[in-house]
Amino acid sequence: MSMTRSQLEIYFQKILTPENFEDYAPNGLQVEGKENIARIAFAVSATQDSIAKAKAWGADALVVHHGIFWKHQGPRTVTGAWGERVKSLVKVDLNLFAYHLPLDGHAEIGNAVALGNKLGLTSLSPFALYKRQPLGAKGKFSSPIKASDLKSKLETLLKHPVIIATPDENKMISSIGIITGGANNEWTEAQKDGLDAYLTGEISEYNWHDAKEAGIHYFAGGHHATERFGVIALMEKVTSELKLECDFFDSQNPA
Repeated sequence: MSMTRSQLEIYFQKILTPENFEDYAPNGLQVEGKENIARIAFAVSATQDSIAKAKAWGADALVVHHGIFWKHQGPRTVTGAWGERVKSLVKVDLNLFAYHLPLDGHAEIGNAVALGNKLGLTSLSPFALYKRQPLGAKGKFSSPIKASDLKSKLETLLKHPVIIATPDENKMISSIGIITGGANNEWTEAQKDGLDAYLTGEISEYNWHDAKEAGIHYFAGGHHATERFGVIALMEKVTSELKLECDFFDSQNPA
């Protein structure tokens, strides 16, 4: 099975609706490659490592959560280590698709929902609106879980150390808000919604004190580790619906 580049782009556009998000990265096709696509590689980020793995596998396209262009970086010259990413894509005619916020808060295959499903949460719903679009998801545990036990469960699921800021590690948690990645200051959204806990990828020194003192159980499980789930869910959807050959290529990243 194969499809054209434009057909795949339209498919992603329909599912992820990037036009609805005010993002700080361009969503969609970032680097144009070959016209016909039969094999699609998926990864969290477009790095030299993930591009090389996609190339070695014979991919026609690479789909990621973190692309190679960001508004805060401004215009960039195609030089140095970053330039090698661009050149390696162009040399092998590899298409690069990137979806940032559209893949964070998506109600079906978003990073937060996918992670929430892995945790066995019920009543999952949109969480933390940004420019009228959700950044994550919130839900309830079928049975309350002790804060310390949730930390252990997350470390097993994420395969990554988890930092916990908690008023009491023996207290029971019934509800949680999730925004994956670098949403360390958004823990206040969990407080506003009356949730017991908050899960994201990163935590700053002051977040640890602020959340703990506010009575919120704050879990930080790693930016990369918390953002594998959405792109894998998207890959599974593409495999099922489009019948294309797909594979996920992870990279070592402790951050």
